[in-house]
This record gives sequence, C-alpha cells and structure tokens, in this order.
Amino acid sequence: MSAPFVGENSSNHVDQYAAPSPLVPESPLSFPDVCARIHGRISAFLAEKTEEQNLRSVQEQTRVSLRVISEALDRYSLPEISISYNGGKDCLVLLILYLSVLHTKGLTRSTTNNVSNGHHEPIQCVYIQSPHPFVEVEDFVASSVATYSISLDSYAKPMKAAFTDYLHDKPSVKAIFVGTRRTDPHGADLTHFDPTDHGWPKFMRVHPVIDWHYVDIWTFIRHLKIPYCVLYDRGYTSLGGTTDTHPNPALLRQPPGDKRTENGVQNGTSTLKFRPAYELVEDQEERLGRDN
Repeated sequence: MSAPFVGENSSNHVDQYAAPSPLVPESPLSFPDVCARIHGRISAFLAEKTEEQNLRSVQEQTRVSLRVISEALDRYSLPEISISYNGGKDCLVLLILYLSVLHTKGLTRSTTNNVSNGHHEPIQCVYIQSPHPFVEVEDFVASSVATYSISLDSYAKPMKAAFTDYLHDKPSVKAIFVGTRRTDPHGADLTHFDPTDHGWPKFMRVHPVIDWHYVDIWTFIRHLKIPYCVLYDRGYTSLGGTTDTHPNPALLRQPPGDKRTENGVQNGTSTLKFRPAYELVEDQEERLGRDN
C-alpha cells in the first residue's frame, strides 16, 4: 500500500508552514493508526500559537468543520454516511478532517465482521468520474483508497444519475459529505446541512468546508503535508476532465521577452510552464482553467 502522490514541487519548495514530516508515511499504517496520526497532527496544528492571520483563520475554520462533522456523526450512524470523493483538494481536506473525527469518537476500531480481512466499513465514498478523466486523478484516487482504507463506488455518468444509482446500491446512506465551498458554482446559499433539491435523489448534503477560502485549503494541505494529486503542481487549480480542464492561465510563467496571443497562449513552439496551484490567491480565479 503506497502513499498518495505528493506534489511534484514539494521536495524543492521551502514551505514555512510545513509540518516536520509527511502526514502519511511511505510505510503502510493500519486504519486506526492512520486516523490517530491524522488526529494528532490536526490537534498539534490547532494548538499552535501564531500571530499570522492566515494560519489563525485556518485554525478557526478547522474547528468549525470538525464540529460539523461531529454533529453529522451524532445524527447519522456510519452505514448512513458517505463521502463524495474525486481526489480534488477540497474533498481531500474533508476526508482528512473526517478521519480525525472518527478517531476522536472512537469509531476506527475493527468490528467482528471485518477484523479478519482488515476492511473497515466506516469510510464509504462515492466517486463520480468525469467522462474523460485524467490518468493522474485516477491514480491518485486509487492511491487514496489504499492509504485511507476507503470503500469506493465509482459511477461514470452525470451527477444526478450517479447519485440515484449510488443510493440504489447503498440504500442505508442518508447523508453524503460534499467538499463544496461557497465560491463554487451553486455554493453561495448553502449551509452546513442541506437536503437535496426537488427532483434529485433524497439525502442530506453535509458541507463542512463550505466557508473555507481557496488559500485556506492550500494552507491546510501544505501545513499538514498532506499528499495531493500531482496535477496541482502543473498549474491546475480546479480538476474536471481532460476535455474541459486546463492549467490556470493566471499561473502562467512568462519568460521576459516572450509574446502571447490575446487568449494567453504563448507564441512559438516552446512549452508553456505554470506555477503550482498553491500560489494562486484569489477565489474568483480558481476556475479560470475550466471550460464549464
């Protein structure tokens, strides 16, 4: 069982926020040990004394998210809960926070039904695949499954149809954690707990990171040294499929003297180079690399 891919630039970039060691070690850990390690790292992060406003903001957002997840686990049993997971940065943060709360609540222990094979039922996830997925995303999702002991069901179809089929296949599920943030499409008016809209399959949408900003997500990921999909180090800031997702033009590295066309594509035959996703600052620029 290998750890998920760490960003390509991570070994060469000096991170002033970085924890002393990667959140997930290369050597495999049991599910309870992974959750305990995550909980310990998050607890240490919340206990840090800092004058930096950005870090203090992320600490407060983390506390709020942990409370939302804890409330959801009070409302619903583990078989009634799932996570929408596609390997993106937002649902990755959500997954890490969820595993921490499972440890806090003592829900990481094996049951009599799964102790022999090492499978842990708590981490139910649904993966709605793009019609044209990136190989890097598929690889990262598969690695996440192994590292975090995820039980993943994948559906390569539109979102409404995918959730309909998923709830048919998993009739016990009543609530699904979603990594939507307020600046995402259709996210402006969401709360922490929202039933699905009329005409959609019925379940409770839980949004623990709804009020996180783009920079908050990356501060958390890099401070805790959470491995992430390598596409983010190539200038991608919002991940869809290969036909509708491109590196973010706001992160284009333009050497002195180079000329670009009006749409930001470099003239000539040289390869375009982009800064990593974590260097973007503005929420409104996050989806500039998306066609939809």
